[in-house]
Amino acid sequence: MRLGDEPESSNFEDRTGSPGGMGFGGGGNLLGCLIPLVMSRFGIVGVVILLLGYCVLTQFGGGTGGLLPSSGPQQSAPAGQSTLSPETTAFLKRVLGSTEQTWGEIFAKSNERYTPTKLVAYTSGTQTSCGFGQAAMGPFYCPNDKNIYLDPTFFNELSQRFGAPGDFAQAYVIAHEVGHHIQDLEGTLDQAHNLQTRASESEGNAIQVKIELQADCYAGVWAANAKDSQGSILEAGDMEEGMRAAEAIGDDTLQKQSQGVVVPESFTHGTSAQRMQALRTGMQTGDPNACKSI
Repeated sequence: MRLGDEPESSNFEDRTGSPGGMGFGGGGNLLGCLIPLVMSRFGIVGVVILLLGYCVLTQFGGGTGGLLPSSGPQQSAPAGQSTLSPETTAFLKRVLGSTEQTWGEIFAKSNERYTPTKLVAYTSGTQTSCGFGQAAMGPFYCPNDKNIYLDPTFFNELSQRFGAPGDFAQAYVIAHEVGHHIQDLEGTLDQAHNLQTRASESEGNAIQVKIELQADCYAGVWAANAKDSQGSILEAGDMEEGMRAAEAIGDDTLQKQSQGVVVPESFTHGTSAQRMQALRTGMQTGDPNACKSI
């Protein structure tokens, strides 16, 4: 994937190396056991935690941190000093900048203005307007403050534990969360949340699956439309990287790995085949309208 001349986004906050603290975090439960759309996650670690029957975070900032520890080494730094390498910082800013440029152009075609999200990089835990966020949740989007939260060590999990390495696989993670921001701007998250409050647990999970698959499709739409001075930012092998990542995070695949049994009514993100197809639809069509029926 070519990102060498992509503009770096200014909507980036580096909290790595800063103590996250514990507490209420302003928004109460980050996930909650009853309504899963308090915020939307990329999928890997959070799904496994849910499958094991945990309410991931309480309003007191507790939860299940450490259930799936990072497989990569943690950089150490004095308190308050960033642990991100210049290369990682540039990558995060350029991917986010690419999503801003691409979605800005897509929105402009409908005479609308795209309002960007902010990407917050943190270490282990951080306060959000949805509550206290922990790295064990995986990357997530908080609609209360319109921010994406990401502990970059998650990329170690994606590559080493789940067998999905590569820069495009990492970009897909970010683009998926940007997809949730698009849904927030469109009102889709509010609509889904309202439906979930009146639904049974299994019905609520089915609603969540549709939301997550559409975010995968939107990630593909970004990839199909993202350009640099040489044309498409995609290179040979990028689609394969994305497909490996989508396959690795399917609910059925994760359930088989974690408990040996697949329970379809508990799915919250979709099967491996569904996630791969959603991403493929976005990448092949480049049309956000193709994601509406997913």
